[in-house]
Order: sequence, then C-alpha cells, then structure tokens
Amino acid sequence: MKANGVANGVANTDAAPPELLERLLESLPTLSPQLRKAARYVLDHPSEVGVSSITEFADASGVKPNTLVRMARAVGCDGYDGFRAPFREVIRAGRPDFPDRARWLQSIARGGRHGELLTEMASDSLSNIEALFAETTAGAVKAAADRIVEARVTYVLGLGISHGVARNFAYLAGMALETVVAIPKSGSLPVDDLARAGRGDVLLAVTFEPYRTEVVQAVRQAREQGVAIIAISDSLAAPIAVGAEHVFCVPTDTAQFFTSTVALSALFETLMAFVVADAPDAVVANIERFHRRHEEIGVYWKEED
Repeated sequence: MKANGVANGVANTDAAPPELLERLLESLPTLSPQLRKAARYVLDHPSEVGVSSITEFADASGVKPNTLVRMARAVGCDGYDGFRAPFREVIRAGRPDFPDRARWLQSIARGGRHGELLTEMASDSLSNIEALFAETTAGAVKAAADRIVEARVTYVLGLGISHGVARNFAYLAGMALETVVAIPKSGSLPVDDLARAGRGDVLLAVTFEPYRTEVVQAVRQAREQGVAIIAISDSLAAPIAVGAEHVFCVPTDTAQFFTSTVALSALFETLMAFVVADAPDAVVANIERFHRRHEEIGVYWKEED
C-alpha cells in the first residue's frame, strides 16, 4: 500500500477509517510540521473526526482549516469532506459516544436502567478484548516476550489506572525471571529507577490518554540511554510509542467514567504466557519453587483438619 493512498494517479476515497489512519501514520515522517501536527491530532482523536466541522477540528488541533484539506489530500482523499465521510458513517452505524459519562451513569441510575448499563458494560468489555486480539498477532507478542526473557533487566512502568495491572504483571513475571522489576520504587521517580539502565535492558511502559508525564519522560530518557521500549497505549501516535521497538494498541472503550483495563489485563496475561513459554525450562521450576515456598510458610490458607 502506498503511504499517500494514491495508485496510478487516482485518489482512493473509499477507504475505511483504519486504513486512513494507517496512511496518516505511515506518512508522518514525510509531512510538513503543520501537516504532522494535524495528523497527530487525528491519530490521537479519531472519534472527533466524524462529529466535528472542519473549523471546529482545526481549532481543536491548533491548525488552519486549509491544513486539514492538505492533510486529507496527502493520504489520497479529494478533500477533507472525503476524508471525514468514512468516520461519519461509522458513527451512524455504531452506538453513540458519551463524552460526559459520569452524568450519563447517574442518569441511568435515576431512570432505573441498570440492566441497560450492565449490558453496555458487558458489550464493551467483550468488544475491547475482541478488538485487541483481532489487531495483535502471535508474532508480535512472541517478539516482545523474547525481548523480556533475553533482557538484562526489564523495567515495568504503569501509573494511575495502569498501575495495578502493570505491577501484577511484574509480580507474576518475577516468579519466573529475577530480571523483571516494577518501577517506580517507593519514594522514587521512574526516571530515578532508570538511571543505570542501558543497552540490553527493556522498559515496558503503559499509559493511556491523558498520557502521564512521568511515563513519557521515563520512556524518552530510557530511549536516549539505549534501552529497548515496549509501549502499551491506546494509539500508535501516543508519545511513548514513538521510536518504540514494540507497540501494542489496547482498546479502552467503556460505558463508565474511568478507562477500561479489561483488554490491558488480557494483553498482560497473554504476554505472561508467552514469557513462560519462551523462557528456559528452569523457569517452570522457579514458579513451582515460588508456590512451594508460599505453601511451606503458610501464605496460602488451609482449613484445619
């Protein structure tokens, strides 16, 4: 596929949103600064394309409307209307978005529609997992798992909504590999824990929009020090994805106010399975020894005879 979406001199304006976004991503290095600024905003906010006028979207992205027209033409569309049309079609065919979901949740509760909410939550959770595995290949997961297994040290970083899931991965991986550690450590900043990191090390970083400054800074510092980056986010254009060796996009759609981590948990569980599968045989013995030690010291509850 050509990055600008043009074949034999004929513009292809029938592309679906995913293909248009892919073209934008491939075109980023060749675009002018203003076109790149517009393209990055589109990649970060694709749900706004179909609901905003060209003037509204230009104001939001900080560029002129004509810049959006030139950006659309750069990926093979006749103009911005042709670029926006597929995004509008998706909205017509799909469910509505709720930008103020906290108030929407409260309105459902007042209206006694908790059954609708339960259905929406179940549907979103299943859709997120389906979308994750539809876009993630076994080869991509294996390559990231191999990097973790072979690394001198793998630092795992997730803050806010991602903190618990990232820590759990580091805890489980630590049963098998002594080289996996969670950061930040108590009382320190992520950048502090990466001070001695370098080539041969890996930073597995997670952040979703709005992106955490500490995570972005840690990724940039690690990259400058030669650390390989495994980025997990909600966009290929996320700041931690730039220059990353491995990138995983995780769907986070949900009917509730907070970001969904269902698909993130599924990705981490899958990555953990691949780590164990790709690790030396001694890894299984490490895991068994870990559980046996917990049993011996009474960590696991047992009913008295």
